[in-house]
Amino acid sequence: WSYGLEKPNTGSIFAISWSIDGTQLAGACGNGQVIFAHVLEQHWDWKNFQITLIKRRTMKVHNVTDDAVDLLEFRDRVIKASLNFGYLVVSTSLQCYVFSTKNWNTPLIFDLKEGTVSLILQAERHFLLVDGGGLYLYSYEGRLISSPKYPGMRTDILNAQTVSLSNDTLAVKDKADEKVIYIFEALSGKPLGDGKPLIHKTEIVEIALDQKGLTSERKIAFIDKNRDLFITSVKRFGKEQKIVKIGSMVQSLAWNDTSNILCGIQDSRFTVWYYPNTVYVDKDLLPKTLYEKDASEFSKAAQVVNFVGNQITIRRADGSLLHLHLPPYPAILHGYISASSWEDGVRLCRFVQDQTLWACLAAMAVANKDMTTAEIAYAAIGEIDKVQYINSIKDLPSKESRLAHMLLFSGNTQEAETLLLQSGLVYQAIQVNINLYNWERALDLAVKHRTHVDTVLAYRQKFLEDFGKKETNQRFLQYAEGV
Repeated sequence: WSYGLEKPNTGSIFAISWSIDGTQLAGACGNGQVIFAHVLEQHWDWKNFQITLIKRRTMKVHNVTDDAVDLLEFRDRVIKASLNFGYLVVSTSLQCYVFSTKNWNTPLIFDLKEGTVSLILQAERHFLLVDGGGLYLYSYEGRLISSPKYPGMRTDILNAQTVSLSNDTLAVKDKADEKVIYIFEALSGKPLGDGKPLIHKTEIVEIALDQKGLTSERKIAFIDKNRDLFITSVKRFGKEQKIVKIGSMVQSLAWNDTSNILCGIQDSRFTVWYYPNTVYVDKDLLPKTLYEKDASEFSKAAQVVNFVGNQITIRRADGSLLHLHLPPYPAILHGYISASSWEDGVRLCRFVQDQTLWACLAAMAVANKDMTTAEIAYAAIGEIDKVQYINSIKDLPSKESRLAHMLLFSGNTQEAETLLLQSGLVYQAIQVNINLYNWERALDLAVKHRTHVDTVLAYRQKFLEDFGKKETNQRFLQYAEGV
């Protein structure tokens, strides 16, 4: 799309060249002159503030709630700016300015090594500057926190789709191998966990970290070349965390700035994942926690610009901006749950009477091992079989077995078995495998711990009789002779 048209009185323009920072343009003209142009009128919006670059060194701040206008003057020309989380970060060719939206008069100023800042990313507690020399993480007080490095680092090609920042984590997509995402601790700049990067099976196009919640539960969402949307945990505790697909034909995505809600533009519809973590808790519930809307008005190749509060800004292919509003209730529910106010969460769901919200509450309750709330929420969405199972868990005698059965509920059979064995509940671990028809594993455990071999064989015998089959497994035949 065309932003502007200028017809200078200089004859034909034969050659043009951008400055390295992309803010100035020089042209060689037919009458022997050199023409210089500057990019102005850029806009940045956040909540009730609109900021416009009106001259090369001047910004106008417009607060739409009380119509107050402030002018910000800079010593050098403005190269990049970013407005988010209550702060405006502006880089000029020599310095970086940090303004708080509460006070426009006294910015914090520090000098830059290189004046070619190509990207500014903000999180709630700090921001990232990317220039020709590297990645630099600063606090909003202007203190350099860390400068992460990775092999083959090329900063000139990084953009908002290939770098993502949250309060404790920084993720960068590798350019040499597009299947790799490097993940760093924000405060130390060191690779996270065991230092291994995240590796996907196909090339990755766009990445995004969620912004809220505990560091141990930090999630990263990414879109690969096939336009499939995946989510996985950033923390890797030795074992390989599952990378789970939660959407297909996704063009663009964004996390909310105040709660872990994910939105994305899918093929013909706009989708919001109110609680993406559901895939790790109860997969069947995921479709019930979605909000979907027809996306035909966005036309092809639309992009999500940002997702602030309950408002989503989308840029269409022709450059126009669209604003969507979401119901405020899911974000309120997230707030209650992060403060462990389960009763308030139930009260909110009863007030709103929305199945999607109940489904989110059910998943959140299971994730936080709150049985009572989970029971209420599953009953509200009519999942009676799960209510009965939760009831049976509540009657179990020991805390360990209750926890193990919660893990089973979420489909983590391996972890449940390990927990039972560590707690010395060998019979329960065997029984779990029998219930899941993992006969081989049940027999292995019984033989290894020298207990209940006869029980396993009896269950197996009954199972075969029910189906009118004969025993063919050599191991079972061998132990049957001995018992």
